[in-house]
Amino acid sequence: MAIIQILDEHIANQIAAGEVVERPSSVVKELVENAIDAGATAVDVVIEEGGLSLIRVTDNGTGMDAEDLETAFFRHATSKIATGKDLFQISSLGFRGEALPSIAAVSKVECISSSGGDGLGRRIVIEGGTVKVVEDAAAMRGTVFSVKELFFNTPARLKYMKTIQTELGHISDFIYRLALSHPGIAFTLKHNGNSLIQTLGNGELLQVIAAVYGKSSAKTMIRVNAESLDYTLSGYISAPELTRSNRNGITTVVNGRYVRNYALVNAMLRAYHTLLPINRFPLAVLELRMHPTLVDVNVHPSKLEVRFSKEAELSQFLEATLAQALNRQVLIPAGAYPATQAAKPAAVVQEQLQLYRPDGAAGTAGAGAAGTLPSWDEVRLAPAAPFGGGFATPPARAQAPAMSSPGRGAAAPDGGAAREGRPAYGGREPVPAAGLLPALAPAAPAAAPLPAFPELHPIGQMHGTYIVAQNPKGLYLIDQHAAHERIHYEYYYEQFGKPQPASQELLIPITLEFTPSEADTLQQRLPLFEQAGVYMEPFGGNAFLVRSYPYWFPEGEERSIIQEMADWILSEKKAVDIGKIREKSAILCSCKASIKANQSLTHVEIEKLLERLSVCSNPYTCPHGRPIVVSFSTYELEKMFKRVM
Repeated sequence: MAIIQILDEHIANQIAAGEVVERPSSVVKELVENAIDAGATAVDVVIEEGGLSLIRVTDNGTGMDAEDLETAFFRHATSKIATGKDLFQISSLGFRGEALPSIAAVSKVECISSSGGDGLGRRIVIEGGTVKVVEDAAAMRGTVFSVKELFFNTPARLKYMKTIQTELGHISDFIYRLALSHPGIAFTLKHNGNSLIQTLGNGELLQVIAAVYGKSSAKTMIRVNAESLDYTLSGYISAPELTRSNRNGITTVVNGRYVRNYALVNAMLRAYHTLLPINRFPLAVLELRMHPTLVDVNVHPSKLEVRFSKEAELSQFLEATLAQALNRQVLIPAGAYPATQAAKPAAVVQEQLQLYRPDGAAGTAGAGAAGTLPSWDEVRLAPAAPFGGGFATPPARAQAPAMSSPGRGAAAPDGGAAREGRPAYGGREPVPAAGLLPALAPAAPAAAPLPAFPELHPIGQMHGTYIVAQNPKGLYLIDQHAAHERIHYEYYYEQFGKPQPASQELLIPITLEFTPSEADTLQQRLPLFEQAGVYMEPFGGNAFLVRSYPYWFPEGEERSIIQEMADWILSEKKAVDIGKIREKSAILCSCKASIKANQSLTHVEIEKLLERLSVCSNPYTCPHGRPIVVSFSTYELEKMFKRVM
């Protein structure tokens, strides 16, 4: 007697529903994607009780005629693909043909659709996979799809649903992603009669960002536009002052489809290198366009993950483009208003939020007179230049303005010639009495002038931690440790690129001891230390001798720096990248060599610190991503003191 049987179609649909319909958000995803594929320009989503009671999706797409409406609920019925070749160049969001029968198998479905403008349509009602009603109905062009009592016939699935707020969070997050992916479509989401989101569908992505994340977030976004032979990139990324505690604020769109891709997110984070604090992530909405053959969207059941055929080239393109866009901005965050002021809008002078501007209206950031800080609209919203290649090392700032301070003439403060760009480097440069600052090596000019760091006039020091400065634009607070750390980081990063000639033999070698397993691993990785200018050799047992290290290591911190370098190299389980060693070592040295908080500085030392900061490639954040400078505009100060009402 045969024991292998073909499953009943009803049971097969319930099993398929377990893969396709995981929760209410899965139903919303399938129905809204079908509406987008149908060419809808307006999609309204209404849900009740987190989607378990009701999900209604209404669109104004092409709709379906009477014959197609019934066929659509058969398994593997789709209009998106016809041959096997179509699987390799998928351009639609849905294509498997399992969504509608799977949804109908575990809920009570009503669908009314019309493909014409004569007001005649077709209505079908299905309960638990069984067709109950098929009849003509009055309908406008488009489709109305209602799903009621989800999982009513599968109580085990219903039992494991989360709270209403959890399910609502999944649904709203998905609608937000779709609205950001398709700014040309007007989306509306309502839950229990309350409107959660409503977009205009006018194609302005920045306005959708404002609707989803708020106007204050939209004001900090930086426009990105670039194109290569294979890819076209557009969208917005946030300034480093706007961060999130997780990656949920990052939306990547590939050919109109929201996807999650680890490589793309990593490339984006590398572009923000040293601009973000640890465990903080930017806000970003980026759309990539490429030929469908370069991406495989059929690698995940929910189609949220994709595979790229040229992933390395794409990551490099994305990283270099975003780094270039960030490098063109003046990344000084504005100081926050007091709580009492933020709650009271101005009565006479009204600030206006300009979410976008014509392409020709945006001036070139930093193109004004030396020391002039561009307006926020020019800095934040000006289009980025076309992609022109990546950065192997941190780029140098071009045409940094010489800062005029009291007592400062044509000669540089260190007695050298007048400064053009970065000061010349020739061995150890004389420094002020406190010995605060290392010399900086000359750098090649950048391809295009970068926004000028504001010309600052130091006023004094606050709590031995913050430098207070001013210019005609307003008041500035500078974190002296973060500023000194940035200066040292760029100096040490450059020095680690040529460490061998700078190494010096030690009269008394440094002895370091490790565990047996660590010693065995370390012995295999000794060449990595040599590339960083540190020469070690086994000394018997688990001990190692450090014979030489670069002379520019911070004095008194040599042992701890080499020990931390060894700990980091041992912690890397895979192959260690020399670039990462150079990076980590530069951060270690800069942190240990920099002045700390509660340390008083003379006026000359403050001037020297600000001068060296102004010619850094990135004078806005320390190597750990913390902000260096915070500004308070004159208008903000006048508003605080009620001079502007």
